[in-house]
Amino acid sequence: MSAKKNSRRGVVYSTDPDYDFEHDEERSGAETLPPAQQTLYLRRQRLKGNKMVTLVDGFVGQDDDLKDLGKSLKQSCGCGGSVKDGQIILQGDFRDKVAASLSKLGYKHKMSGG
Repeated sequence: MSAKKNSRRGVVYSTDPDYDFEHDEERSGAETLPPAQQTLYLRRQRLKGNKMVTLVDGFVGQDDDLKDLGKSLKQSCGCGGSVKDGQIILQGDFRDKVAASLSKLGYKHKMSGG
């Protein structure tokens, strides 16, 4: 229940007893596009402690497919990481390896940032 409660953007309280908030199902309800129709954005980011991570944004589809893509990218780079909020986060600067892996899988990609 708390996950749904946190996704209520802009709604704090309603006095209508019959009011039922409609939750955004954009990520889990969206159908996954084929790799050739998707453009993923790769960027580096420096976190606390001066650690570098590689972020992959722009995936359109279901969360399970995003997790599978994240798992294959982590395996190809030989690093750790996670999938949160529609992003794949890889520990380390692996933009070139990720770009090569995405090309093999049929995804279009663009480098963004410095």
